[in-house]
Amino acid sequence: MSDFTLNASVRNDLGKGASRRLRRANLEVPAIVYGGDKAPQPISLEKAPFYKAIEDESFFSSVLNLVIDGKKEQVVVRDLQRHPYKPLVTHADFMRVDATHAITINVPLHVVGEEKSKGIKDQGGELHILSNEIQISCLPKDLPDFLEVDITNVELGTTLHLSDLKLPAGVTLVELTHGADHDNAVLSITKPKTRGEAAEGEEGEEGEGSAE
Repeated sequence: MSDFTLNASVRNDLGKGASRRLRRANLEVPAIVYGGDKAPQPISLEKAPFYKAIEDESFFSSVLNLVIDGKKEQVVVRDLQRHPYKPLVTHADFMRVDATHAITINVPLHVVGEEKSKGIKDQGGELHILSNEIQISCLPKDLPDFLEVDITNVELGTTLHLSDLKLPAGVTLVELTHGADHDNAVLSITKPKTRGEAAEGEEGEEGEGSAE
């Protein structure tokens, strides 16, 4: 689990106008922290270290140390609101975590072994990643930065599902708790379509349309 620490201060000047003034000063980012047995607390984050932190993928799947006016709280990111066309974060939402309570969070899925994959290198298949993130549940201490799936020995025509993923100790997949029919596909290795096959498919669709 990565170690991120963000410094923040309590924000007493509230409202949309106050948030705009804060962003205009270009030194801090408005945010809020909520959850647990405490009331929601509007805060402002130091902009430079925050922007540096969000460049790291693992920031979004880590328990963060949020230091608010010198007092530390452990949180996870729940939402980042971004400007529609500028590379700016306009607001951040953080949720407090309790070491004794499981949290539900999305973590990235990393695919390894593609260069040596039997289905790709030896059998000429194409990799199709169907899910880039996986929703998990675990105690904060067990939270992984990501899940990994190795496709070195995966053959052409294979589809891997959630149940095929190897999980760290203490981690469960949220979808699988809802039943076997939620065992969604996460990736597949399929035979590439040739230009001729693609053309036949298009002609078939046109033919079906003209027959109606």
